[in-house]
Amino acid sequence: MPRGEGHQLVRNIYVIAHPEATHHVERVVGGWHDSHLTPAGRLSAASIARALRGQIPDGAEVELISSDLLRAAHTADEVADLFGLKPTLDRRLREKSYGEAEGRPQEWLDQRFVPPPAVGDRMGHHEGIAGSETRGQCAQRVYGAMEEILGRSCEHQIIVTHGFALTFVVAAWIKMPFESLGSVSFRAPSGSITVLREDDFYHNRQIVSLGDTRHLAQ
Repeated sequence: MPRGEGHQLVRNIYVIAHPEATHHVERVVGGWHDSHLTPAGRLSAASIARALRGQIPDGAEVELISSDLLRAAHTADEVADLFGLKPTLDRRLREKSYGEAEGRPQEWLDQRFVPPPAVGDRMGHHEGIAGSETRGQCAQRVYGAMEEILGRSCEHQIIVTHGFALTFVVAAWIKMPFESLGSVSFRAPSGSITVLREDDFYHNRQIVSLGDTRHLAQ
């Protein structure tokens, strides 16, 4: 048997980007605006739950952690019901805050948004919106949440978060240094599942799939 074969995986993480929410269809800014799932979003959340149930063996140790914003928490509830779990809500997994733009028309933000420079301090750049987070502030709290999550021993962990914040979940998983986060972006559409995996022999951390939406077509 080749070296490494026959060893069981020690950790599997399933990162969910919450599905369609009311701010998507209303064309208003999300961030910490507490929008909720649309009817289509709830159907997608049920599809996510079923897809996860098909991937995770019965009787396996499972932990469920979610952003506390309603659109993420309600997605987690669908998963929790199917697995018989109680989700842990963690505000550090929230989307990036857009301050006073939240809940306003997307056009309002677009007219005032100051894009980050191509070079220079992208992490500390302020986008011109009062009360909004910088990229660095968002990354810092997500990294804090991931340090705590990864510090616990659990074979299967499900994380429900948001599209922008998901980049930092994945970056923390691959141990990307904080100072290197200025330009990284892992794109995962709404309702997608990203699978992260570590083996117990080499202890390599893999990105098995990124932003998979095949379950939504079933």
